Amino acid sequence: QVQLAESGGGSVMAGGSLKLSCVSSEYTHRTNCMAWFRQAPGQEREWVATLYTLDGTTAYADSVKGRFTVDQDSAYRTLYLHMRNLKPEDTAMYYCAAVPRDLGRQCWASLMRAAQYDSWGQGALVTVSS
Repeated sequence: QVQLAESGGGSVMAGGSLKLSCVSSEYTHRTNCMAWFRQAPGQEREWVATLYTLDGTTAYADSVKGRFTVDQDSAYRTLYLHMRNLKPEDTAMYYCAAVPRDLGRQCWASLMRAAQYDSWGQGALVTVSS
């Protein structure tokens, strides 16, 4: 497992922007899939986005497509989630996650499945008010 640490959460008005960061203890390209999930109070954890770290391919939940962007820094140590045009329904604790190193390319087939990710950060709270 890798150690992951999120930062960048906060409170914004609807229509605002935030950028979440997730610093990894290992190079991000050593774990092929890294993802963002979120969990609102009283709700189940929801997949948000996944980055295939080797070539930059991305996938997004329909609820955030066109508003959120996931990428990594050029040093391959930090995963980002750029969020714009935020809505009150985006309010949640956001978690970054990584799959086991030996999962390889097959991680993409189950990119939305939380159970395949074995490393999780502590979460960053995002609150969007109307």
